[in-house]
Formats: sequence, structure tokens, C-alpha cells
Amino acid sequence: MTDSNKMIINLALFGRTQSGKSSAGNILLGSTDFHSRFAPCSVTTDCSLGRSCHLHSFMRRGGQEITLQVQVLDTPGYPHSKLSMSHVKQEVKKALAHHFEQEGLHLALLILRADVPFYGQEESYPIQLIQELLGDTWKNYTAILFTHAEKIEDAGFSENEYLHDASDTLLTLLSSIKQRYVFLYKKENLFNEQRRKILERIVEFIKENHYQGLTFK
Repeated sequence: MTDSNKMIINLALFGRTQSGKSSAGNILLGSTDFHSRFAPCSVTTDCSLGRSCHLHSFMRRGGQEITLQVQVLDTPGYPHSKLSMSHVKQEVKKALAHHFEQEGLHLALLILRADVPFYGQEESYPIQLIQELLGDTWKNYTAILFTHAEKIEDAGFSENEYLHDASDTLLTLLSSIKQRYVFLYKKENLFNEQRRKILERIVEFIKENHYQGLTFK
């Protein structure tokens, strides 16, 4: 994951169709690697790995300036409008083993829309996929990234107020993953600042696992 002054973090995105996975991935990377658009169907059909440019002097560790590079695996929506659930599962499984065989996966990001209530059977499908692929330790390697968070702000809610009124299903999930979550706001004028804050929070989550990745066979 790191040499003396460079750190690489490996992330994978999971979520339902039109949850904002690819768009969130582009923000994390600071690029437009992943195709993202509004559509009445699933847009992403293949797993794809994106790599960010080097973020110099991102943090200090052991008295040294650390350069950060982010690798993000974008995955098809689950369930998918065109692909079977078994096909998606197998493709993601192969991609995790191929791309993260050496250093492992540091964090799975479950992408949820903040403007859509979290409940019902279909909402649980991406969580089941994460559980099956990551195994018994999935709770230690999963965090939630809420997209469309600006809708919360527009409605006059703070993040804490939003979570206070959230469904029991979501609150239970947050509790099981030790309250690892971050909100993503669509604000062009604060893009770089927000990206850095999100990455700083993600690195803190990874630090909880002593920067160790989850490996796949």
C-alpha cells in the first residue's frame, strides 16, 4: 500500500442503478474516467479501474509528507436492468481478484442516494453482494457514501438531522459498520476542497484497519 512517502488506496464502488456510483468515482479520482449520465436503465455494464493523479503532500505520517494515489473499481449496478445478478456477481468477483490481488481492497463504498429513502428488499441487494464478496469481515471494510447530499441541504436538514430521521434499516446498517459514512455534495465551486475532505475521511476509515487490505483469491 505504501513505500516511504507514497500511499495507494484501493476502493470499490457498490450500489443500485442510478445511485451515482460512476459520478462519485470520478470525484474520488478527480477525473472523468467513468462514463456517467442520467438514463432510465443501468449505464455501467463492466467493471472498470480508474487511477488518480498523485496528490502530493496529502498528509503527514511518521514525520514525512505522504503522496496519495487513489485506485477506484467501478462496478455495474446491482440489480442491473440488463445483466443477471449472477453475472454481475461473477464479474465483480473476478475484477476484485484481478486488480487487488497484490495489495488488497482497502474499502468498499456502498453508494446510496441521500434523497431516496433506504428501505425494502431491493435496497439490500448491494449489501448482500458486498457480504458475499468480502466475507465475514465485510463490516470492517465497508463505508457508506451518500450522493445527492445537496438535496438534504436544500430541504433545510443538517447531516445529523437527516440521520436522526433515517429508517431503522439504515440506522442498523450504519451501526454495524461503526458509523463509517461520508456525504457527497454536488457543488462545482467546492470540488477540490470537498474531494480532499472525503479522501481524508476515507483514509481515516482505512487507518482503523491499520492500512491493511482485504485480499481475494
